[in-house]
Amino acid sequence: MATGTPHFLSKHKFAFIIFFLHSNPVDGQHFIIPFQEPSDCSPEEFFDISSLSCVACGENQQRSAAGLSCVCQRGFRTVTTELTSISCEACPGDKPAVTRDGFGCIRCPGTVSDEGQCQCPASHVLVERDVRGNLLEEATCEMCHGNGSALSVPNSSGDRCERCQASFIKSGCLCHPPSAPAGGLCLPPGSLSTNVNPSVNFAQLKFSLVSGWFLKNLHSSAAACLSFSNLTACQALGNMCVMNTHSLSGGGVDACGLFNAVFRSQAAFSATQDNSYWRRNLPWLYYGDEPGLASRVLQTDPVPVSFIFRGKKQNTDIKLLAAVFNVRGEFLRWENIGGANLQICPETPIKRSAAFSFGTAYQETCELPVAELLLAHPEPLFYDVFLDLGGEESRKLLPLPTLVLNQQYNGKFINQGSPTNWYLSRRMFLVDALSGREKSASVLPKVVRVAHAVKIKFQLVPHTEQGQVFPPLMTVEYRDVLIADVNAQSVSMSFAVEYEMDQNEARMKTDTAVGVLAGLSVLLSVLRTVSWKRRIASPVVDLRTTLMFFLFYAGDLANVFLAVTVGSGLYWLILYKAQQRASALLPLPHQEEQFVTYVSCAFALKAVQFLHTLIVQLSVDVFFIDWERPRSKASRSVLATGPQKRDPSPVSIWRTYFVANEWNEIQTIRKIRPTFQIVAVLFFLEVLGFSNLALRDPWPTLQRPPQAYRPSYSLTLRYGLSATLWLGVGLVQVIFFTVFYEHFVEDKIRQFVDLCSVSNISVLLLPQRCFGYYIHGRSVHGHADTNMEEMNSNLKREAESLCGQRGLLPNTDMQTFQVALSSRLRSHYDRIRDSFTRRHGPSRLVDAASFNQTEQNIRAYHTMNHFLGSVIDHVHPDMDYIVRDKLALERLMGMEFLEPNDKSIFYNDEGHSFGEVLFYGNEATLLIFDTLFFCVVDLTSQNFTLAAVLTYVQQMIFERIRIFFGRRNLVNKTLVDDRFLI
Repeated sequence: MATGTPHFLSKHKFAFIIFFLHSNPVDGQHFIIPFQEPSDCSPEEFFDISSLSCVACGENQQRSAAGLSCVCQRGFRTVTTELTSISCEACPGDKPAVTRDGFGCIRCPGTVSDEGQCQCPASHVLVERDVRGNLLEEATCEMCHGNGSALSVPNSSGDRCERCQASFIKSGCLCHPPSAPAGGLCLPPGSLSTNVNPSVNFAQLKFSLVSGWFLKNLHSSAAACLSFSNLTACQALGNMCVMNTHSLSGGGVDACGLFNAVFRSQAAFSATQDNSYWRRNLPWLYYGDEPGLASRVLQTDPVPVSFIFRGKKQNTDIKLLAAVFNVRGEFLRWENIGGANLQICPETPIKRSAAFSFGTAYQETCELPVAELLLAHPEPLFYDVFLDLGGEESRKLLPLPTLVLNQQYNGKFINQGSPTNWYLSRRMFLVDALSGREKSASVLPKVVRVAHAVKIKFQLVPHTEQGQVFPPLMTVEYRDVLIADVNAQSVSMSFAVEYEMDQNEARMKTDTAVGVLAGLSVLLSVLRTVSWKRRIASPVVDLRTTLMFFLFYAGDLANVFLAVTVGSGLYWLILYKAQQRASALLPLPHQEEQFVTYVSCAFALKAVQFLHTLIVQLSVDVFFIDWERPRSKASRSVLATGPQKRDPSPVSIWRTYFVANEWNEIQTIRKIRPTFQIVAVLFFLEVLGFSNLALRDPWPTLQRPPQAYRPSYSLTLRYGLSATLWLGVGLVQVIFFTVFYEHFVEDKIRQFVDLCSVSNISVLLLPQRCFGYYIHGRSVHGHADTNMEEMNSNLKREAESLCGQRGLLPNTDMQTFQVALSSRLRSHYDRIRDSFTRRHGPSRLVDAASFNQTEQNIRAYHTMNHFLGSVIDHVHPDMDYIVRDKLALERLMGMEFLEPNDKSIFYNDEGHSFGEVLFYGNEATLLIFDTLFFCVVDLTSQNFTLAAVLTYVQQMIFERIRIFFGRRNLVNKTLVDDRFLI
């Protein structure tokens, strides 16, 4: 094999190197070309699209009409045609004319045109070749027979005869008056007015324009449809009516007016498909204008298909089929709805298919560039949508009624009011960039009309057990986009499928339940108000009484709203997610407004009750009764040389401080752990996927694949689920705390009672003027100020029952009581309490006045301590008390039947109900308030995590408020120095 340099390269090698060295391929000036356009070329030049410059034509040639090539001059024929050039040869004198194809010369039977070609008179065609294509020596002019059996006329090229258009046949292929030509047709006289309105009304933009498409095709389409029943012309006329949003003007000469004129003219003929609204040869555009027709069409006859969610006969597929037409009225195809035909927003096929799974509320919304819509939809496509009913032998279709929200009649919107006044129609489009082209169909559109919102709604048959629905309704809302900057504009588009059932019965039952329970809560609030009146010893019904009634009623009514709303939420959750056949559908968002109102009222009323409870707790009267008495004498010297005297040793205040600290610490203890509550609820909702049960579909699945479509949440299901979980977790905590934790781990309430007994301190709590709670903490050993040895000995004796019992009455263990004080005792208590002075804080430097005030407070404290102790010891016959058990009915009604007129009444209280002045005894109120707070925040934000965080924050805030102001109240009411409250 030769390996040397090829002969061609060796021959030209030197020249190539010289050229390369003398040329600079990166020099920018070699890329600059002069600008030329076809109009710059002379008659002897043509514009070369390859070099983008003017190039001279050859000999005997001239520029073509388009200016992009060269043609032979007059009297010259084309001899050869190469890739980029032609050759021209002059025709001989005996054949001076050039054939129409330019490649031959021929004699003419008559005159020669300016272009050098033979020409024939009217109604004749020029014949230059025989049937085999051989060129004749002399051309002939053959006459087309416009009369007689041929009925032919020259074609547009004038080289052959063809049969004239059908509308001209009766007039001998000529349109003689009084007939009038229009759009290539010969219209008979009086068939249709030529005064048509080719305007398209853009009501949203408040103007109309003369459409180029309508200007060219409206009159001819209407005339061809009316006079000749041309099928495509009728479809094209109907399409123009649809492009005008099915709207009618008063003149009746617009697209829809002309369609209705044709429709009325067909009244004598038989209907299509046995449908009186579907006339022969016409598209079906309207259902009719009878009052109430829409309601009869939509809610009379159920669809003969059952939708079943589970079982062997499961059927959840919604099969829609559409007949598709182009703008010229030509039928294109039958098309299954489910891809990107009605759902124009870009989505995955899996998500798009979810729209046609029965029971799944579907909503997709997107912003699409107008330029992209114009590119993808230069001409509109029109859809007649049907529901495929199936059938193995005979397949049946059910038309979907269409409600066009933009439809107008004489300038008024007719489909935006009551359903009884709706005008149902058929046929719709998605994008119309054709009718908005002003005066010419070849210019850019001035307005683009798009189907901004398309919605298919299914309505369930009332009381159905077979999953039957009424004919689905398709709602279309068009939006007019005025084109300003097509590359910068965008338009929103949405497609939705929703499901509705008659909610009147459910709403009536809910309202009835609220009404009945609200009426019963009035009685309960009246009882609470009467009890409160007894406990404050006020016989007068005044403004304060009315205010208290409304405060009590707020709490009771909040419980009513809570019970009804949670019950409704659970009802819909269980009924909808567990049904086998479609027998119940969720309330739509606008149907949930009343439900959300009930939830909001429950939260607002419960907040009022909670704040009232908090204020009562922060203003409760509390006093620690110290039973300790001096046990020995302390020595002191009167004078340096005098005898010593022995005074009683003072009682230690540390026991009171210790009890006060413990009381301060238990003010905010609860029967649940708020942090665990929040974490547990979030774990169920977000981690285990319980939140998926609140989605608007019938599938009770907790986990969804990420690529699957996730419908919107139902507020009813979301509230019912979250409220039930919150209350359920809270109830489990309360049961665990009450049954297990308090018995086997720690019970701070009982521990506080034990502490009082060990400390020889009793506690009197008065949340109301003449009602409160008493914790009897008098030590059975007589003293609590003692050393460790004696204290242990005392506790051992008590454990071995070698001493008395701790109860207020002899030989009893009852230490906690509800107390109903007499007015006399309360008045004496108030007189002593009024001598207390509120202190604003400790001071190391006090003047004489403050020192005297402190002495006065100390004396008042001892006076109160002595007074209350003497009352407990029955020292004052006029302020004595009795001890009794409450009747079962009294405990149930929360009030006392006996009034403490002469004697106060101490009711045995085994349930330690003094916790009602703490968070501990109001767990139900706190739990419900937290539940409603969490649910309201979640319904507002649709975010469980945010709701949990804000709930935790509000819990901490109110806990700090309760601690701060509770501590302040404790200092003011007991004279315990706040420096010792840690």
